[in-house]
Amino acid sequence: MPRTDALLIRGGHLIDPSQGLDAPGDILLAEGKVAWVGKPGEPPPQKPAQILPAKGLVVCPGFIDLHCHLREPGFEEKETIATGTLAAARGGFTTVCCMANTNPPLDNLASVEFVLRRAAELGAVRVLPVACVSQGRKGQELAEMAELAGAGAVAFSDDGDPVASTRLMRHALEYALPLGLPIMDHPQDVSLSQGGVMHEGWVATRLGLKGMPSAAEEVAVARDILLAELTGGWVHLQHLSTAGSVELVRLAKEKGLPITAEVTPHHLALTHELVLGKSPDFPGLHPYDTRTKVNPPLRSKEDVAALIQGLKDGIIDAIATDHAPHTRVDKECEYDLAASGISGLETALGLLLGLVHRGEIGLPDLIALLTSGPARILKAAGIPGLGTLQAGAPADVTVFDPDAEWTVEPEAFASKGRNTLLAGAVLRGKAMATIYGGKVVFQG
Repeated sequence: MPRTDALLIRGGHLIDPSQGLDAPGDILLAEGKVAWVGKPGEPPPQKPAQILPAKGLVVCPGFIDLHCHLREPGFEEKETIATGTLAAARGGFTTVCCMANTNPPLDNLASVEFVLRRAAELGAVRVLPVACVSQGRKGQELAEMAELAGAGAVAFSDDGDPVASTRLMRHALEYALPLGLPIMDHPQDVSLSQGGVMHEGWVATRLGLKGMPSAAEEVAVARDILLAELTGGWVHLQHLSTAGSVELVRLAKEKGLPITAEVTPHHLALTHELVLGKSPDFPGLHPYDTRTKVNPPLRSKEDVAALIQGLKDGIIDAIATDHAPHTRVDKECEYDLAASGISGLETALGLLLGLVHRGEIGLPDLIALLTSGPARILKAAGIPGLGTLQAGAPADVTVFDPDAEWTVEPEAFASKGRNTLLAGAVLRGKAMATIYGGKVVFQG
């Protein structure tokens, strides 16, 4: 849709955790900024060129995803910046941080500039690149971190793989410290997880699949916390999945260490029992269904409960999708050989609102984990002003219906990645409009 000078979102329920706002109201967007927030029916300071009715809908800051895979350059058969950002817009996300495991990887000035240029040309929403920790993501030598930061990288990560070398992780934290940027680590001890394809537990035993023990993640979390204490460097722990990890982060934060953490929608809502393929909520699943294969793996009910409690206690700072699109060839094979990952941008909100509808978390708290929580991390990394509806902030707004029921149809995704175990599931809650920089980039 063409950009308008002024857009009035009228009659919605405004929820902005950054301001403690939770009340009916109207909001005016003009010149790419939030221009005014008023009470219902109160005349705005200028006449809008366009009115977006939002009666019965929630209006909040645009969602921020700290962790997704856009695959470009190099894996355009899985996803592109154009299709991935359109999928983000459909999910209510106005900012996404894309990981560096592309081909070539984002380990040099040219590759970061390429992503930013493509995002400016074709992206539906804001794209913030996360560059490599190591050259070629090989885990041997540090990438030119200062150069990458100067090019626009907001963090460093070899995600897809952990930073296995403790020495290299130490040096990465030391070099990133004066840059003010985090090392985003995929916490996993590969000597413990090697060969594992799902959570080590009774389901893996029954199915004859090799498991990944919770300790594989927790050992790496403990190492990263110790290195943060040693160096003063900022560690951001990606996609936590175990109760033990939550407890380790809790202790680290009690000591005041520079640790932040995220968790994914699928680790908050799904368990390893789905690999059995028997669930009334997910009618399309079958035993050994490779759409259930993720890394870290889906864990136990006890782990899910601990992750949710970690959100409620403020131990986990943000929810991030770890959107990982794959082709059919990547997934339609033996479980041991299948790629890990779920295409999650378009289903994240519906899956997460299940927590709200079941009374496990409050709606303002959930919105905070998708907006002001990740915004605090980006602000600390030098990207201020996001995750709020305050006057003067970027006009990034999500409008959603928390009660809209819809059936997940992967063939209708904007993403090229149709790899979701939610196919055929009925979710409750859906983005109805996404506004990025004052422009309506999605309207359902």
